[in-house]
Amino acid sequence: MAHTVAQEPFWADLQPRVALVERGGSLWLNCSTNCPRPERGGLETSLRRNGTQRGLRWLARQLVDIREPETQPVCFFRCARRTLQARGLIRTFQRPDRVELVPLPAWQPVGENFTLSCRVPGAGPRGSLTLTLLRGAQELIRRSFAGEPPRARGAVLTATVLARREDHGANFSCRAELDLRPHGLGLFENSSAPRQLRTFALSPDRPRLAAPRLLEVGSERPVSCALDELFPASEAWVYLALGDQRLSPDITFEGDALMATATATASAEQEGASQLVCNVTLGGESRETRENVTIYSFPSPVLTLSEPTIPEGKVVTVTCSAGARVLVTLDGIPAVVPGQPTQLQLNATEDDDRRSFFCDATLEVDGETLSKNKSAELRVLYAPRLDDSDCPRSWTWPEGPEQTLRCEARGNPAPSVHCARPDSGAVLALGLLGPVTRALAGTYRCTAANVQGQAVKDVTLTVEYAPALDSVGCPEHITWLEGTEVSLSCVAHGVPPPSVSCVRSGEARVLEGLLHVVREHAGTYRCEATNARGSAAKNVAVTVEYGPSFEELSCPSNWTWVEGSGQLFSCEGDGKPDPSVECIGSEGTSEGMLLPLAPPDPSPRVPRISSELVPGIYVCNATNRHGSVVKTVAVSTESPPQMDESTCPSHQTWLEGTEAAALACAARGRPSPQVLCSREGVPRPQRLRVSREDAGTYRCLATNTHGTDARTVTVGVEYRPVVAELAASPPGGVRPGGNFTLTCRAEAWPPAQISWRAPPGAPNIGLSSNNSTLSVAGAMGSHGGEYECAATNAHGRHARRITVRVAASSRFLGVPQGPTCHRAFAFAIHSAWTVFIFKSHS
Repeated sequence: MAHTVAQEPFWADLQPRVALVERGGSLWLNCSTNCPRPERGGLETSLRRNGTQRGLRWLARQLVDIREPETQPVCFFRCARRTLQARGLIRTFQRPDRVELVPLPAWQPVGENFTLSCRVPGAGPRGSLTLTLLRGAQELIRRSFAGEPPRARGAVLTATVLARREDHGANFSCRAELDLRPHGLGLFENSSAPRQLRTFALSPDRPRLAAPRLLEVGSERPVSCALDELFPASEAWVYLALGDQRLSPDITFEGDALMATATATASAEQEGASQLVCNVTLGGESRETRENVTIYSFPSPVLTLSEPTIPEGKVVTVTCSAGARVLVTLDGIPAVVPGQPTQLQLNATEDDDRRSFFCDATLEVDGETLSKNKSAELRVLYAPRLDDSDCPRSWTWPEGPEQTLRCEARGNPAPSVHCARPDSGAVLALGLLGPVTRALAGTYRCTAANVQGQAVKDVTLTVEYAPALDSVGCPEHITWLEGTEVSLSCVAHGVPPPSVSCVRSGEARVLEGLLHVVREHAGTYRCEATNARGSAAKNVAVTVEYGPSFEELSCPSNWTWVEGSGQLFSCEGDGKPDPSVECIGSEGTSEGMLLPLAPPDPSPRVPRISSELVPGIYVCNATNRHGSVVKTVAVSTESPPQMDESTCPSHQTWLEGTEAAALACAARGRPSPQVLCSREGVPRPQRLRVSREDAGTYRCLATNTHGTDARTVTVGVEYRPVVAELAASPPGGVRPGGNFTLTCRAEAWPPAQISWRAPPGAPNIGLSSNNSTLSVAGAMGSHGGEYECAATNAHGRHARRITVRVAASSRFLGVPQGPTCHRAFAFAIHSAWTVFIFKSHS
């Protein structure tokens, strides 16, 4: 027994020996021994217990609310007067449930450092912690606390960061990671709430304040305050005030610049020295500018007339006054001392009507002289005056453009002016824009009147206008008769009276006196009328008429008409007016018939000659109102070539082997056309007899002096039938009951009809739809013999034959050799037949 104990010493064991438990958690520890009969045992620990279970050599105990960073429980047993021990290790961990980022400054100046500090209280063990400071998603600094004592808990990470513009509005945060994966647990992460940083930059300069130095009570003046180098400019706060009066500025931004504008209004209570203040605040810092403003009161001067409207010859008093400390001046005459008025008296005349008086006031404020003025107008009443400058005695106006006719009178009140013709009472529309017409010419009596009296004056109106050539005095068309005497004269209207001269187009000589008319006098003459107001020109067309005549060129004595050309006979007579021409047949078959004539002006609607023109002798008569003339004309007819289906069929057929001949093509026409035919594509070789290679398309051309006509002819070559091929399939033997096929191919045009002749009594023969194939299914001895294939068309018949023999063959039976096989061989010969096929030519 002692030997066994020495071999296996007693021991105590604790499970788990090492444990990692979340702070506040619980754990079962199992304490055991291999001592057969331990005297006593237990588990020593400072941790709270919740329950114990025991056995002879073991006990299990639950530890709860474990909070100590590290404890070492001891398992012990008393065995054979010895104490057996097993020591364990329990450590706790705490998740980073609280991650705190120290608050950031409310505003942070750009370019200065600020501190980021992150606290993770209680989390641990610290050696498994990693803290990271972040700007948005960007890591600024990351620190691992590996190597810290196992009992260490909680962590702090601090960093110094330089504030930048782009950091304005950025979120900063802290992320904590507790990595217990090496201990068989997970990775625990947590982040602080983000904190936003507000950065700013404020210029050291003071704002620029633009404001008036002087401000009048009751007036409105713009003021502005500007400051550059602000960031962010939109978050700056602006205070703008005039004295105790706070202004409401409109603020605009452009980049890093700020502009605040407002309207300043001064009240009487603010009169005197005041200050305009502009204060710009950003990030808790301010920049301020002050400007002195003097507020003053300066009422406008008062200008009075004793009588604003006064009759001519009366006296009027003019007074100019203003407030205290104000110096006034009336029409350049100053007051004696400031604050006193000044006066002016005058005897009113016509020249004083609408006279303006000026009152100037000056006031000195803060070393600056200010001025205001007032004006007033005097009205003097007097009777009308009609002066030659405003209402001339003689008016000369050009006709045409709109004018404003004026006869103006001086007077106050403004007189009314009325101008009328004494003889007819016609009135001039004075002062209105209207056209000047020759009907306005004449003498008018003008009367000007107002409440002070009236004035009368006679005026004469002359209306001048350029010459006019009308159809009465100068007609556009004149007709002369050849051989008579005439003169060309034109009468024109105009003021002053115009002169008129007429010149033939293209010539310089003025036409004067009587003319002996010849047809060369016909043409266009330009007549021009001229006076001081202008000129007028008119073209006068002179037509010289004369009796009819015939010329050979316009009406030939001999004329050939080409049938189908649509050309009408041209016979025109010369004469003015154009004579009418008629041609009537006088001899032979044309007697009494009208010859169709082409009109002088060709028109697309002129009908073509639809029937053949009758040749013969025609008499043409030309007539106008000055006489008539006749001419004899001989007409003959010819025609261009013409081919059609009757003279040149479009489809022609030759027979192979016949004597070669030309195409059957002819043409009608006068003179008789020549017809030539040639093959299109490959030329036709010269042969004595027709070959099928002569088939194709031919072009025939008919020609005479009046043109050509062409036709396309398709030539087909027909030939007798020939059986070109007669074949069997399969070519070798066929076993009894096997199938075979005979194929027959023929060459012919038109295509041949195929027919067969089989051995008598051959059953079950099948033919294809066009008879070109003969087939047998299940060959028997009766199918042996001669077969004939015949091809037939309209030009003949041709046949070929093929022989099908039925004979015994041992090579298909596999017959064994030797005397014992004779009877079997005989039976095989009697039972098995093989078909042999031999070709033969007709």
